[in-house]
Amino acid sequence: MKFSERMAAVEAVLFACGEPIELEKLAAAAEIEKEAAERMVERLNERYAEQGSAVVIGKLGDSYQMMTRPEYARYIKTALETRRQAPLSPAALEVLAIVAYNQPVTRGFVDQVRGVDSGGVMRSLVERDLLEEHGRLNDVPGRPIAYKTTDNFLRCFKLNSLDDLPPIPGSSDQITLEEYDDADYYDSEQSSGEHKQTESENVPE
Repeated sequence: MKFSERMAAVEAVLFACGEPIELEKLAAAAEIEKEAAERMVERLNERYAEQGSAVVIGKLGDSYQMMTRPEYARYIKTALETRRQAPLSPAALEVLAIVAYNQPVTRGFVDQVRGVDSGGVMRSLVERDLLEEHGRLNDVPGRPIAYKTTDNFLRCFKLNSLDDLPPIPGSSDQITLEEYDDADYYDSEQSSGEHKQTESENVPE
């Protein structure tokens, strides 16, 4: 494989990880020596600088991470704040309700109740501080991560505690939060398998 192709592999790994990755693991993933990986990171940074890119590869101890330059922080903050303040979609409300009434629960449980892949929705809710990880279920094969609602969830729905949740209507597996149709569906910064398909979090414009 050519140098440029190996360098592209290093770039792809850094981009996909999103978090710091140790040099040894980076080199192993790109199937090159550590010294070569270091040279490629340097070359990538030189290329980014030449192109005036907003991206840079930072070194954190013995790890590397792809990040944005500090001068673009305010633009990123504006974009993230806009996303965090957007109303929740019906899918997000459905997932929140399932977790709230059954927590702690795994993603697999939520998928089973809804009949669709809820991974994207749950990640979005974690980012918005409405769901959080609650350890792993050691008595379940694979020790899946369990999730629960956060204090921010209580604030958003104006609840003092989970005991204030309304009774589950009927015996339907599809739990709803219809009682909160008029609630403020924003995060705390604004308010203080047969048949399975992949679903992502759609935020209204």
